[in-house]
Amino acid sequence: MDHRKFNEFIRIAQSLNDRGIIPLLMGSVGLEVVTGKSWDAEDLDIHVPGDEGGWEVPPETSIHNWNEIVKIMNSMDYTLIDLHEHEFSKDGLSVEFGIIDTLPDFAGVRLENLEMHRKGEVKYYLLNPEQYLRVYEASSKDSYRADQNNHKDIGKIEYLKNVRNN
Repeated sequence: MDHRKFNEFIRIAQSLNDRGIIPLLMGSVGLEVVTGKSWDAEDLDIHVPGDEGGWEVPPETSIHNWNEIVKIMNSMDYTLIDLHEHEFSKDGLSVEFGIIDTLPDFAGVRLENLEMHRKGEVKYYLLNPEQYLRVYEASSKDSYRADQNNHKDIGKIEYLKNVRNN
């Protein structure tokens, strides 16, 4: 597991918590926390409340409290490098924000079923293995994501199916 990326997520989550936002740790770093297995995470994927319309909504208004999130990230020396992807960068680490509210339509993951976790005083959500499987299966049908990730999600899907079947 990449502790550096997870610890950075906790730092960001603390600042989000201070503003009443409980983030969901997604992507490979979240999957590493859940499985205890390294997935060679390249970035941090953090989902926060936003418009259910997702990509249909202008990027500057699709995430609730976006201006506040930009201030948080700037105060932590991150630079916004892609508004459409809600992507920030610092010292070679990319942090992308997504919209937690799109999960029900995208992958059938109900928000009320998300599990809250704590590290010290910091609160955050993680998907369970079954929810990760749903997300990665839905993502594998997205041609943009498949092209961007060179089909790396297939290994994750197979692993999660094996976990489910054992």
